[in-house]
Amino acid sequence: MNQSSAGHLLRLIRTGRATTRGELQRVTGLSRSTVGGRLDQLFRAGWVRESAGDPVEAPTGGRPAVRLRFDTQHAVVLCADLETRHARAALLDLGGTVLAEYSGALLINQGPDEVIERLAQWFALLLEKADVPLDAVCGIGLSVPGPVDARLGQVVQPPMMPGWDRHPIVETMRRAFTAQVGAGAAGIPVLVENDANLMAYAEQREGYPDCSAFLLLKVSTGIGAGMVVDGEMYRGFDGAAGDIGHIRLGDHPDALCRCGSYGCLAAVASGRALAEQLTAAGVPTASGSGVREQLTVGQPDAVRLARDAGRLVGGVLATVVTLLNPGVLVIAGDLAGPPFLTGVRESLYQRAMPRTTAYLQVVTSRLGERAGLTGAAAMVVESLYAPDRADRRLSEMP
Repeated sequence: MNQSSAGHLLRLIRTGRATTRGELQRVTGLSRSTVGGRLDQLFRAGWVRESAGDPVEAPTGGRPAVRLRFDTQHAVVLCADLETRHARAALLDLGGTVLAEYSGALLINQGPDEVIERLAQWFALLLEKADVPLDAVCGIGLSVPGPVDARLGQVVQPPMMPGWDRHPIVETMRRAFTAQVGAGAAGIPVLVENDANLMAYAEQREGYPDCSAFLLLKVSTGIGAGMVVDGEMYRGFDGAAGDIGHIRLGDHPDALCRCGSYGCLAAVASGRALAEQLTAAGVPTASGSGVREQLTVGQPDAVRLARDAGRLVGGVLATVVTLLNPGVLVIAGDLAGPPFLTGVRESLYQRAMPRTTAYLQVVTSRLGERAGLTGAAAMVVESLYAPDRADRRLSEMP
C-alpha cells in the first residue's frame, strides 16, 4: 500500500490521527503541495470536507486551523440483521446514523432465495421512504446467524440456517435487489458476516474503542461469540471462530443439538433450549424471544432456568476468557438480563484464574437490537474506504 496515497490520508482523517493539512504533512512527511493534491482527489470525490476549527484551539487569538472531516452524508449503506424468525433492515449514513428502518417476521428456514428476495423488497421500500436515490448506495451489509467464510461471502455448515450452506449470497442479493430497483444495483458491493462478530465490532467501536481484546456473547436462539482483537474482527482461519454453542458438555450426553451432535452447550443453555424446557414445565414458549418475554414479567421458571443456563455458559466462558484474556465481555441477545448474567458471573469467576478476570468487565449490550445493523454498516464503510480500496475507487472516477 502506498503510505502517501489519497486513501492513506483519508484513513488518517477518518481515524482522527490527522485532521488538518499541517498535521497530515507532519504525520506523512509529505510536502504541502503533495498533501494538497491528494486532498483535491478526496474533495472531488465528495468524501472529505473542510470546516472551521474551534476558537478554543487557538487560545492566543490566531485563526483556528481549518479541520478536515470525513463526510458521512455523501453516501448511504443498506444493512440487514437476520435472526432465525425475525429480521431488521435499515438505511444508514456512513457514520452509522439510521435514516430509515424496517423490521418484521422472516423465517430463516425458508431458504436463501425467499429470504433474500424479501430483504431486497425491504431495501427498496427504505430508499423510497427516505427519498434517497439508488446511486447514493455504496454498499450492502448482511448479518447472519451462522459461520461465514468472509472471503467468499458464504455461510458454511450453519446449524440454524437449513439450505444456506455455501449458497452464493452475494450474487443472489445483487440479483434480487436489481430486480427491485433496476440495473444500477448490479455493481453494488455486498458483504456478509456472522451476527456475533458484527455485534462485537459495533459494541467495541461504540463503547470500548481502547479495549484491545474484546469479547461478546450472543445468547438467543443459539449461542455464539464475537471477538475483536486490536480493532479488527477475529474470524479464525475460515470463519469458524466463536461458535462456542457447539462445545460439548460432558454431563449432558443425551441433549440433542440442531447440529446433530449430543451434549452441545446450545442444546441445554440457548434460548431455544430454554423455550423447550419452559414448554415442558407447562409454560408454552415458542422461541428465545418468548423466553425474553417471560423473563421480562419475572416468570419464576424462566428466571431459574436462565440463571442455570448462565452458570453453564459461564463455565465454558472461563476457558475462553483464559485463552483470550479480554478486557470486556458483553452479554447480548434474548437472555441478556440479570438472571443469566448472574449465573455467568457465578461460574466464570469461580472457574477462571483470578489473573484473567481481575480487570474484566462483564456487562450487557449498549446498542441492543441495533448492534447487528450498526456493525454491518461499519463493516461496509471500513471495507470500502480502506486505503487500498479507496485508491482503486478514486482511480476509477472520471
